[in-house]
Amino acid sequence: MPVLVMKFGGTSVANLDRIRRAAKRVGVEVAKGYDVIVIVSAMSGKTNELVGWVGETSPMYDAREYDAVVSSGENVTAGLMALTLQEMDIPARSWQGWQVPLKTNSAHGQARIEEIPPENIMTKFAEGMKVAVVAGFQGISPEGRITTLGRGGSDTTAVAFAAAFDAERCDIYTDVDGVYTTDPRICPKARKLEKIAFEEMLELASLGAKVLQTRSVELAMRYNVKLRVLSSFEEQSDTAGTLICAEEDIMESNVVNGIAASREEAKMTLVTIVDKPGVAASIFGPLSEAGVNVDMIIQNVSEEGVTDMTFSCPIDQVKRAEKALNDARTAGTIGFDELTVDTEVCKVSAVGIGMRSQSGVAAKMFKVLSDEGINIKVIATSEIKISVLIERKYMELAVQALHDAFELEKA
Repeated sequence: MPVLVMKFGGTSVANLDRIRRAAKRVGVEVAKGYDVIVIVSAMSGKTNELVGWVGETSPMYDAREYDAVVSSGENVTAGLMALTLQEMDIPARSWQGWQVPLKTNSAHGQARIEEIPPENIMTKFAEGMKVAVVAGFQGISPEGRITTLGRGGSDTTAVAFAAAFDAERCDIYTDVDGVYTTDPRICPKARKLEKIAFEEMLELASLGAKVLQTRSVELAMRYNVKLRVLSSFEEQSDTAGTLICAEEDIMESNVVNGIAASREEAKMTLVTIVDKPGVAASIFGPLSEAGVNVDMIIQNVSEEGVTDMTFSCPIDQVKRAEKALNDARTAGTIGFDELTVDTEVCKVSAVGIGMRSQSGVAAKMFKVLSDEGINIKVIATSEIKISVLIERKYMELAVQALHDAFELEKA
């Protein structure tokens, strides 16, 4: 039988009524002739509760025990979902990560998937099981310890299973009914997309769109897994939601397909550094070692052998970045006169694969912002993306103006 992967997020399995509703959706796909692998998250709020318990018990916790505790929420959901399906006379059983087994590396709390052997589940399908309910977010290390994949890791689990089992499709059920041209809470004119290319979704996910975990989109693109994002709370049709697929599966794409915004950004500038070979490595090496996620980088024109270096990072990593840079200055590996920090900025980005073949997008974007009186602090571009740092108070205005300018409300 063809295999279908269905993933249900925390809000979709938040209580027994919602688990029953999700199980009915699974039953519809079983009736169509699919063998179904269901990936479940912990019930809404449960993971945060477990994380809180760990922190309260042991502030300097053992990461291995953290994973053992935090992964338990998914186990509960998997068992309840399997029981619900059995009550519907659908042959189902639950699987924890180690039983599959979903093999990962040993990076507890942020493990990466290395292999999913399909034999155990496929054997059970051959014996008459119709649904394998798998606890998402978890796996097993080479040392035999439970690992977790990082927050949002159930999305990555689902895509990995779809790749390992050559699934026809991977359906991600969540509390939104698809991927929109921008955040509908910011711009009421936002339109749900029928299809979006992997690369566009990857950019949007990394730039602030919260629909899918970035790693799951990377994995889907690598293995060409067709993803569909749907709502758990609306009646579905075969064309519901948004299909995330290869660029060649999309007949024609807009030049710009989405506007993303990230509110929690900071801009940091090293003032008066010596402009010489290796200076960038001496700055960003310590930042990397400290786990700071640097994004946009600008180096000013050198005057009399000195320059300034500006970069952006998430606002919750500012303290870590300051410590890394000040420690490096104390150690004598870098020199600068001043480190300035601006925590009142946001990042707004225009994304679209159509940018590859059409010019003028940047000019249009900059003019729109200028007409609204919005000053651009930093600019970064890629083949299909233009990002700017602006004052945070202008974020909603910028998103709405750009959405209107690129006419994203139109199909």
